[in-house]
Amino acid sequence: MSEHPAAPESPLESPLETAPESAPETEVGVGPWPGPLPDDPRYDPELLADGDRRNVADQYRYWSVEAIVADLDTRRHPFHVAIENWAHDLNIGSVVRTANAFNAAGVHIVGRRRWNRRGAMVTDRYLHVTHHADADALAEWAASAGSGADERLPIVGIDNVPGSVPIEGHPLPRECVLLFGQESTGLTAEAQAACDVVLHITQYGSTRSINAGAAAAIAMHAWVTQHVP
Repeated sequence: MSEHPAAPESPLESPLETAPESAPETEVGVGPWPGPLPDDPRYDPELLADGDRRNVADQYRYWSVEAIVADLDTRRHPFHVAIENWAHDLNIGSVVRTANAFNAAGVHIVGRRRWNRRGAMVTDRYLHVTHHADADALAEWAASAGSGADERLPIVGIDNVPGSVPIEGHPLPRECVLLFGQESTGLTAEAQAACDVVLHITQYGSTRSINAGAAAAIAMHAWVTQHVP
């Protein structure tokens, strides 16, 4: 008697797994400029020829970095962002990227001059970045950096430390410096002493603190909701 052929193995029983299909690659940005090249000094000749794959808004496609910065400078928001940098915190890059998204007047690195740029996604090229050796140096700069009668920029710390005030409903100065500490340690004692006020973001769960990059985004958005129509 002939034997019946063995039934094919179920996909669940087979030792060989089918490799998942790779997702189609999507190109970021735009290719070379189609047609005659525009006669506009804002455009970068290399980007026109090779394409623009940068992470920039569509209105800035093919523009040079210098042209983009010049345009952003015409409408910067009058708040600055300062970040303590003592341990090469990778969250600094995320804070810088968010500062670009909200078009902050400037970014200030407090502490070590070299900072972790990875999360910034090169957005620091479109910002004015200044270094200060410590919190006292930042405070000295802020003392004469405002445009008001006293020419002073108040420093607003963001951290959930004893004595801090909830940011919800708290008026933020139109011109100010939002100062953030590092992920693990928060604002140093020296930084807290330099602040006019320290605000915290109210939390409702079990975690002790919010990621520094997320906290910075919340604080900057709070400023925008108060001052931008």
